[in-house]
Amino acid sequence: MADLTTNTAGIVSPNPFWLASAPPTNTGDQVARAFDAGWGGAVWKTLGQPIVNVWSRYASMDINGVKMMGLNNIELITDRSLDVNFKEIYEVKKHYPNNAVIVSLMVGSREEFHELVKRSEDAGADGLELNFGCPHGMSERGLGAAVGQVPEYVQQMTEWVKEVSNIPVLVKLTPNVTDIRYPARAAQAGGADGIALINTINSLMSVNLDTFAPNPNVDGLSSHGGYCGPAVKPIALNMLSQITSDPQTAQIPISGIGGVSNWQDAAEFILLGAHSVQVCTAVMHYGFRIVEDMIDGLSNYLDEKAMTLDQLRGQSVERIKNWQELDLNYVINASIDQEKCIGCGICYIACEDGAHQAIFANPMDNGRTHVEINEAACVGCNLCSLVCPVEDCITMVEIPNEFDACSWDDYTTRNGKLAPRAEHEWRPIVGPPKSDI
Repeated sequence: MADLTTNTAGIVSPNPFWLASAPPTNTGDQVARAFDAGWGGAVWKTLGQPIVNVWSRYASMDINGVKMMGLNNIELITDRSLDVNFKEIYEVKKHYPNNAVIVSLMVGSREEFHELVKRSEDAGADGLELNFGCPHGMSERGLGAAVGQVPEYVQQMTEWVKEVSNIPVLVKLTPNVTDIRYPARAAQAGGADGIALINTINSLMSVNLDTFAPNPNVDGLSSHGGYCGPAVKPIALNMLSQITSDPQTAQIPISGIGGVSNWQDAAEFILLGAHSVQVCTAVMHYGFRIVEDMIDGLSNYLDEKAMTLDQLRGQSVERIKNWQELDLNYVINASIDQEKCIGCGICYIACEDGAHQAIFANPMDNGRTHVEINEAACVGCNLCSLVCPVEDCITMVEIPNEFDACSWDDYTTRNGKLAPRAEHEWRPIVGPPKSDI
């Protein structure tokens, strides 16, 4: 069984699976039960000045019967006293010395940071996470994302913490920015030992079409909130890769967050450079025991690959390129396995109306549709394979050619030669039916 021991910026945990700073880490009892279930670390629900939460806090987006593919929340930081929180942090760390306990902080002054850093260390915390990402409630008070969106503030507040901290400091970044690299560079310039990302995405979840009230509903009103869950994973992976691909920040340790629901998601984050991953929505949906499958799955995957966790980390970073560096002469076409095809015609409709009109379709006597690829028109866009309801019925097949690899830069600046492009026949436009009147 593969060794999953992880070191994230000096914070050591028995595996890379951490609970994110959120409702699942609101109390010592929850964190203790999570560690019993197998979680390697936990980032405590953010500590700061006293707040009061509203009663309705969550709204979700369900897709095709799958609940909570996206979760919106308007909950704020801890509403429990600092004294109680620090007492419980101390108790948890005393009983679980081998698990990582990271304390999340959100305050607005140097003095407040200094006080909470010292109290966190006294309570036995293994590390700190500075919450510069919360997009709602706290940001209106000049905290959270209001800090994370200004690189100068990120650097300054990180420096305040590093003045007194004797334990590793992670900076949690907001995704609600134009370019994540600038706050990441600022965190590094401020002395951060590592980065955590992404925090939640600013959002409005939905509006009730009967009452006209937005969700979550607080007496007929609502507010913008933070969006998380499986639906945000592609955004998180992109921002992670931007940081690990940036020469200025490529070496900084990262705890990856955003839609991690299983071991496969975690492996993707690790392949793009994450040292650990944090989970929130999946635990709120299914409970702490999901970590058992995560641990077994990642361990078995590493054994099958004959790799260690360190060897896996970052393997995909160099495969992320700018568009103009991609090979324009890599040609693929769709291929339909007629024995697997059920004749639904979905691929034809998608290609005809939404893509490149590269599929022939003929109705059959049994009510099904016979479909074939028009290779002369196919541009290898993948859409047909994505909409096909039958696994591996439509696959993308490379078409060899005699042309050397040629990027857009090669083509425009170095006279690179392109393989022939697919051409479409001209089709006359018939127009709408004529009125009888």
